Amino acid sequence: PMRGGPRRGGPGGHMSMMKGEKARDFKGTMRKLLDYLGSYKIGILIVMVFAIASTVFTIIGPKILGRATTKLFEGVMAMIAGTGAGIDFDFIGRIILITIALYLTSTIFSFIQGWIMSGISVDITYRFRKDIAEKINRMPFRYFDNTSQGEVLSRITNDVDTVNQTLNQSLSQIITSVVTVVGVLIMMLTISWKMTLVALLIIPLSSGIVMLIVRQSQKYFTQQQEYLGHVNGHVEEMFGGHLVMKAFNGEAESVERFTEYNNTLYSSAWMSQFLSGLMMPIMRFVGNLGYVGISILGGYLAVQKAITVGDIQAFIQYVQSFTRPITQIANISNVLQQTAAAAERVFEFLNEDEEDPDVLEPVMPDQIEGNVEFKNVKFGYDSDEIVIHDFSV
Repeated sequence: PMRGGPRRGGPGGHMSMMKGEKARDFKGTMRKLLDYLGSYKIGILIVMVFAIASTVFTIIGPKILGRATTKLFEGVMAMIAGTGAGIDFDFIGRIILITIALYLTSTIFSFIQGWIMSGISVDITYRFRKDIAEKINRMPFRYFDNTSQGEVLSRITNDVDTVNQTLNQSLSQIITSVVTVVGVLIMMLTISWKMTLVALLIIPLSSGIVMLIVRQSQKYFTQQQEYLGHVNGHVEEMFGGHLVMKAFNGEAESVERFTEYNNTLYSSAWMSQFLSGLMMPIMRFVGNLGYVGISILGGYLAVQKAITVGDIQAFIQYVQSFTRPITQIANISNVLQQTAAAAERVFEFLNEDEEDPDVLEPVMPDQIEGNVEFKNVKFGYDSDEIVIHDFSV
């Protein structure tokens, strides 16, 4: 029977800010994975086009919506001064309809690319597991003698799921993050280079805080992964060999070892979750400091008539959508390393030596005497661990 345990990893899903296991041959593994994706070139190209289009429409929205804010502000000020006819609601209504159309189109494009990418990733997952299942039936017994059951199951479940999550979520996220950063930066510069400079000064501060928290929490994430494997392996061995454990009175020792593993897992998981949980509140506080600086500078520039009130509103929206993709881009290397490590284990298993097939036309001697002799036979599952020496009979 196939048994599995909890999945390994940090909080926040696949894009969590923690270092992952690195592949020994990153380039070679990614090349194999791209070859595996060769039959989906058209689908992936469509996904890229729709992801870029969806992001572009989202970026344009705040700039256009800022024109409505400016028109509303100018109308109110004209009414107060008594120099105008009032607020131009027709113009504001058209701007709102255009903005709704942009965001609706962006949502539709995002849905299409997500739907296509989900189909591709699920099909890749199916092919991986189908190839692994067929490979298992062609493997020699010596492989399973030297490899634990949990290791084999991990390749079918955890490693394949890691590749699936990257293809389903991270691939399109990488595209949208890069396009968002470039597009938002361009739109911010068109509004005010001075305000853009203030916004960019927040990035090194945010990055420094993130790296500090990651360094502190990484050792607890590593310990959490290690002891999660110990707990899973211990539980599987105790339940799989329950009769043997009972026969040799191993209950007390088993419970004691499980308690030790579980306590360590609890403490490391608590610390890793706590430290990673500090990241968002601190990042939000730093971001709010940036909003204060932008608002003060934007108000000054508006008084000087260098920019409009709508530009300030649009700029704040752009700043809100600027920091998140930067964090995602910074984590892309980690995600690709995790994916390469998982894919490498899958490809290593698929490339393992197979059992020699039976010959189609075996030798059939004309006369069989029925005498069998073993002379100076030696045997071992490993060449350096011989268990039968000079056996003759």
